[in-house]
Amino acid sequence: MTCASCVSRVERALKKVPGVTDATVNLATESARITFTPGEQMEARLRRAVRDAGYEPRAADAAVLAADASAWAGFAPVATGLALSAPLVLPMLGNLFGLHWMLPAWLQFALATPVQFVLGAHFYKAGWHALKARTGNMDLLVAIGTTAGWALSTWLWLTAGPGAMVHLYFEGSALVITLVMLGKWLEVRAKRQTTSAIRALHALRPEVAHLIGPDGEVEVPVAEVLAGDRLVVKPGERFPVDGVLLQGHTQVDESMLTGEPLPVEKQAGTDPLARLTGGSINGDGRVVMQVRAVGSETVLSRIIRLVEDAQAAKAPIQRLVDQVSAVFVPVVLLIALATLLGWWLSGHPFEQALINAVAVLVIACPCALGLATPVAIMAGTGVAAQHGILIKDAQALELAHKVDVVAFDKTGTLTVGRPRLTALHAAPGMAQDEVLKIVASLQSGSEHPLARAVLSHARERGVGFAAPDNVRAVPGRGSEGEVGGRSFLLGSLRWMDELKVDTRAMAAQIAALQAQGATVSALAERNTPGLTLRALMAFGDEPKPGARQALAALRARGIRTVMISGDNQGAAEAMARRLGLRPEAGEVMAEVLPGDKAALMASLKDGGAQRSARRGGHGAPHTVAMVGDGVNDAPALAAADVGMAMGNGTDVAMHAAGITLMRGDPLLVAAALDISGRTVAKIRQNLFWAFAYNVAGIPLAALGFLNPVVAGAAMAMSSVSVMGNALLLKRWKPGPS
Repeated sequence: MTCASCVSRVERALKKVPGVTDATVNLATESARITFTPGEQMEARLRRAVRDAGYEPRAADAAVLAADASAWAGFAPVATGLALSAPLVLPMLGNLFGLHWMLPAWLQFALATPVQFVLGAHFYKAGWHALKARTGNMDLLVAIGTTAGWALSTWLWLTAGPGAMVHLYFEGSALVITLVMLGKWLEVRAKRQTTSAIRALHALRPEVAHLIGPDGEVEVPVAEVLAGDRLVVKPGERFPVDGVLLQGHTQVDESMLTGEPLPVEKQAGTDPLARLTGGSINGDGRVVMQVRAVGSETVLSRIIRLVEDAQAAKAPIQRLVDQVSAVFVPVVLLIALATLLGWWLSGHPFEQALINAVAVLVIACPCALGLATPVAIMAGTGVAAQHGILIKDAQALELAHKVDVVAFDKTGTLTVGRPRLTALHAAPGMAQDEVLKIVASLQSGSEHPLARAVLSHARERGVGFAAPDNVRAVPGRGSEGEVGGRSFLLGSLRWMDELKVDTRAMAAQIAALQAQGATVSALAERNTPGLTLRALMAFGDEPKPGARQALAALRARGIRTVMISGDNQGAAEAMARRLGLRPEAGEVMAEVLPGDKAALMASLKDGGAQRSARRGGHGAPHTVAMVGDGVNDAPALAAADVGMAMGNGTDVAMHAAGITLMRGDPLLVAAALDISGRTVAKIRQNLFWAFAYNVAGIPLAALGFLNPVVAGAAMAMSSVSVMGNALLLKRWKPGPS
């Protein structure tokens, strides 16, 4: 594809295929994302539709593979065009120095004709397909404009009298084609740089793995590795797939996946320290790993898919550009016709009228317009991925810079997420170890952070526990089950209040623990009189390193920060103060059930309008970002304007969010908002320059101030300048804050 008009043409062709519900085409990546109902030979039908529209269908990864080509790949036709056009241009340069020489007309014809019809053949082919589809594109404009210049020169030469010296325009048509080809070649080179993030991720995949088989260690292709296999990874090698460490101790460089420069310690048997990610680099230890995920299920494959989808996505603003481009070429053709007739009918020579019309056709090519948005998105999402910020869709990228409220889940997002059991108070008649055994048994099948804290404490104390019977989880409240024939409930104090459990006997301990900022849970036993309180447990967590600085950085940007927690008010406020939040300013929302988080997003969005209405004004709703890591955060992540999932969290959260922070570092939130703002700024700058070239260039060409050669150079430079401006994003780095 060559310009924005091509995009709309291919989209229309794909949408006409029976079974296709949606098709989005991206000029910068030269790719299509198609939604369709499964049908027989659907891929063949889609390829046929692309070919019938006048384009060559390619494999999905062709752009990435082509990017590995030499920096000078594809330059041969441009070099040929320059070599043939140079002798035609030299007399023009000579005139500047008072030298007057002119190539014979037959030689000018011989040099210009191969450029026009051999090197420029693809302009005719693509322009013809556009005409058949009753649309226009860049190729049609170039083909019509340069053919007019070539034909006028040929006619003047053949009709000139013997010995007459006539001014020919072969150099204009030849040089315009050469300059357009040069501009497209420079675009391709720039595109290779915008896809560097994808290529770097593909390069992380090793070709072979060292498999421990029945006959010892053997090398096998990574594509043949199966889940459950045991692999040896030597010092300095990349881990071929995802898995867990079985034997050994090492340091792992995960910088290409997370952006974190420091190696991470890994040791066998300790989750999450035993988790290994394919593509990361083993340090100085020879280790044995067990494979957990292969192929498209690995973290690296999912990251590559996310980046590819984000780079191929179409931002909402681009849809407006595509609508403009669809009518742009027909309008330009009318302007060129009006220029021709206007100059000719006003008494000027026909050749001058035609040259001015050709200049209009050449300078008006909408290449820059089609590239302005996608190249900025490619560069922005690519550099963000290199620093551990995965932007899943263009809409999240375009919205993030408008965010003025950021809501954080507490556990695992602002805190480490590995709470410890700090206190256990048994009711009279119950021993501590007996209570610990009951609680550990109830929690033995749970993955909740508080459950893991209980189990860890039980193991440290050497207290044995068994699987419970008839266990039932009550979302947002706790769980109940039977241990040793007795029925118990374990959960929050709020749940105990709802169930009318009498907690007055231990009210002093509850107040003391909450004053210390602990998360308090209670154990109750179901018996004949009802429910009896049997024990209290207090859990403590630690703020994540950098969480306080992250909140301060957002506040410095004028963004309101809010912490959402299911804890009681006292515990939530105590942690909030450690993080630098101000509960008195409404920055803490405690005792929030998982099911209420999505509704809370709606109230945060409307907060600005409601407060303004109370003052008699008309405030705009807020743009809200939600940052979370757990399954229970997924509805809120989807309900927020921008969802940000911590990469150390659950897959469900990452699927629901538009942005994933691979390091799980709160500092990346401000960085994600920053790269969004810079990318949107580049999109606006590119669109301004793309429109400016055409708005200024077309009238100048129509009024005769630009000849076709200058117009061709300006058109080529418009695309190159848009690409170059977008590539400045590659220098972005997250701020020190």
